[in-house]
Amino acid sequence: MIRNVFGSLIALIGAAAAVWSPFRAWYDGRHGSEIRIEDLFDGITTDRAAVMGSLFLPLLFATLITLLGILLRSRLLVAFSGVLVLGFTILWMVRQGLAAGSLTAGGNGLGIGVANALGGGILLLIGAATMSGRHHPHYGTPPPHPIDTVAPVEPVETPPTWPTPPETPPEPAEPPLEDTRTATWIPPEHRPTPERPD
Repeated sequence: MIRNVFGSLIALIGAAAAVWSPFRAWYDGRHGSEIRIEDLFDGITTDRAAVMGSLFLPLLFATLITLLGILLRSRLLVAFSGVLVLGFTILWMVRQGLAAGSLTAGGNGLGIGVANALGGGILLLIGAATMSGRHHPHYGTPPPHPIDTVAPVEPVETPPTWPTPPETPPEPAEPPLEDTRTATWIPPEHRPTPERPD
């Protein structure tokens, strides 16, 4: 998300520089809005062009593509607009060099408008590279889980267990026998006299 914001901002700056460049001097004080589009293919002439028939038209088209690419978050459209700006600018430089015999910078040579166009195209390419684009969700089955590499644990053999017999309840203790004998009282006179030893 942050990359899209920064990339879009860079692309907007590049598009603004490119679309404003025809209103600056391109060569020998001549503005890009005075150069006909036909001159890019037929050779540079001194004929003055209308604004919509000048270099402003392809650069305006590239700016519109940039805005569409930013709205759609399309890196391809933004990059295409950058290539378009650089392509028309370099094509004009080649035609102007053939017409003038050589190209010089400053004074009666290349002006600030060409620098704006070249810089705008480069910024458009940088903005396209910075943008992250649209993220499409991936449908389908999830990837399989990695195979577990842990060695299987061998089961430990345990001896068979037999069922224990039920415990027998303890036998109840027998009650103590009661002495059924009854004591009889014998009067002293009827008791036997023990024998005395000799």
